[in-house]
Amino acid sequence: MSRLGTLLLASILAVGIAAVPSAATAASGAQLGAPTGPSAGPPNGRGSYQDFVAIFEEFVKLRAPEQDELGLIDYSASAVARRVAALRALQARMNELAVASWDRSQQADFLAARAAMSEHDFLLNVQKPWARDPGFYVDPLMRIAFAELPIPKERLGDYRGQLRAVSARVEAAKRNLDASIVPADFAKLAIFNLRNSDGVGHGHPYREVPPAGVIGWYDDLLARAQQQQRALLPDIRRAKAAAEDLERWLKEQQPRMTAQAGFGETLFDWYLMHVKYMPYSSAEIEVLAQRELERTWAYLALERHRNRALPELTMPKSLEEYHERLASVDRDIRKFLADGFLTVPQFVPPHPQLGFNVPWIVRPQGPNFWERVQYRDPSPDHWHAVIPGHRFDAIMMRQVTHPVRRHLRDGGRSEGWALYLEEAPLQAGFYDLTNRDRTRELIYDFAIFRAARTIGDVKLQHNRVSTKEVADYWQKWTPYLDPDVARVDAEIYLRRPPGYGLGYTIGSFQMYKLLGELKHQQGEKFDLRGFHDRFLAAGNIPIALIRYEMTGYDDEVRRFWDFVPLEKMLAGAR
Repeated sequence: MSRLGTLLLASILAVGIAAVPSAATAASGAQLGAPTGPSAGPPNGRGSYQDFVAIFEEFVKLRAPEQDELGLIDYSASAVARRVAALRALQARMNELAVASWDRSQQADFLAARAAMSEHDFLLNVQKPWARDPGFYVDPLMRIAFAELPIPKERLGDYRGQLRAVSARVEAAKRNLDASIVPADFAKLAIFNLRNSDGVGHGHPYREVPPAGVIGWYDDLLARAQQQQRALLPDIRRAKAAAEDLERWLKEQQPRMTAQAGFGETLFDWYLMHVKYMPYSSAEIEVLAQRELERTWAYLALERHRNRALPELTMPKSLEEYHERLASVDRDIRKFLADGFLTVPQFVPPHPQLGFNVPWIVRPQGPNFWERVQYRDPSPDHWHAVIPGHRFDAIMMRQVTHPVRRHLRDGGRSEGWALYLEEAPLQAGFYDLTNRDRTRELIYDFAIFRAARTIGDVKLQHNRVSTKEVADYWQKWTPYLDPDVARVDAEIYLRRPPGYGLGYTIGSFQMYKLLGELKHQQGEKFDLRGFHDRFLAAGNIPIALIRYEMTGYDDEVRRFWDFVPLEKMLAGAR
């Protein structure tokens, strides 16, 4: 087995056994972060690490509520109140543990678990998508209509159950959505998505002419069933009628749906500190992102100057040509990884089994933003989304057997790592070695969008702009960006748990900070492959916690110990 596979399968805890830096080194590291000062410190009770794991296992079960016979979850006020009470009891037990006596890795486990509990607390008490977001009910309806026909006999009963559950989902939407707290942007987006193609089609089956929204996909399903599985026609017609009924109801309720979508600066900052473990306020993040937007535009200008005598990158003329580019990129990346960048275990599948991120689509209006970049040269996105980015990352995370970390996923860690993998290979020489000079420009096109998106993410959560205003702002500042991708991204990052959109740029900043600190700490003993392998072996937890494990610097985690429960925050707001 490869070195990285051995690390992951043996024990994630081994990461924390790195040599503890000297007091002088740790102090110098602390100066690189937030100001030092008194801290509440970790809980200093009597509960053991084994007690902690047992509490966390109870939380994992609580986080996945039971479904009824139709596959629906009870989001009534009484059911949610019971979940909140159960969560509060677990959080109280966490405070009785003897965390102060644990080693670094175990303390990082505790903080990561507490962040997951705080995230669920925020979902139940603030975010409440079942009450605030019509898209919570609209999105699953489309996925049901994506089914490939004919449905095999052994799965036919289950699929009919999904179709028949559409009416129940619509009734649940009418029952659970509280028009007085539904944001205007959420209502507009849900109504739009019922009747309009989003123009991007993340994960959608290919159609030469994309169906017109959710209802259009049921028309598509009806047409296919007419030819392939007529027995499903009555159930499909009823499902489509239910979707149309939801559209009518939303339009009737829309005048009352005028709430703000963002959570405001105070709650957003609480979330960044106690869920995302990002050691910056949202105001600081906006300044950092503005600086990054300026830097990446300047670097794009310098790259364009550097490459001014070279021919522009061209689009492929066929699916076959695009797939040849993908295969070539995959070969080059794997060769570069093997030459000291990162360990690729033997169980990671070869190309094309690992797949790719952007399919070949011929759109009447021309390619969208992602396609305009990816089709010219797939390498920046292949690094980000395939290997050693998201798909590779997901495979590695499936090898994790640690009782806590195997259940955790952090958006800042996932997207920070993936964005780091766009510019880091440029600095490490990949694009020079593979004669991809003009591709360097595409890396800054991507980085510009991520920086602008971070600024937009903060403004949306502060309720300073609407989704349309932020999409217009992104288009103004991002090369190649089309209206559809701008609108869909505004929807994604506003409706997801807060802070996901800024996780790309800020997470990459945290990656570079960690890289620089490890190099400074280890000097000539520093090894890039070892750094990347150790980072991945730590699991998918916030980068600040991985930094604590790998460097021993505690300047950031001291701030995280000063925990303010969400319940107290909400009580103060009232």
